[in-house]
Amino acid sequence: MKSMAKIAVLGLPALMVGALFSAPAQAQTPATVVPVVVDTAVPIIVNTVNAVKAKSRPAGTGKFEGYVMQANIAQITVRAKGNDMSLETFSLSQTAASQMQAIVDKGGYQYGDKVTVFYDPTTKQALKVKGKPSKAI
Repeated sequence: MKSMAKIAVLGLPALMVGALFSAPAQAQTPATVVPVVVDTAVPIIVNTVNAVKAKSRPAGTGKFEGYVMQANIAQITVRAKGNDMSLETFSLSQTAASQMQAIVDKGGYQYGDKVTVFYDPTTKQALKVKGKPSKAI
């Protein structure tokens, strides 16, 4: 018990001195930032005579861009451009099948060729396949 009393007698004044000389804690405040005042600019006039017009596609058709996985005269399987896990298989319409026959005669689409398929969303039938086939192996 004597040792506890000695520790209390010596520790209490040290604690009091430490409390008197310590600085109070303050919260950090954010620095004030002066906002930049932007003056309104004069509107820019665009020449609409030579404006580029977007090509329109037939109403009700979907567009699928990607890379060829497999293609023949009956169907084409395409992997999506931005998503490697998304695969779509499209059966070819009569006009697309005749175009595909001409492409297959020259060597056909190879694995990895970049294509755009315009298709009917209800039947998943390719109406047009647009893309450059690579050289035949």
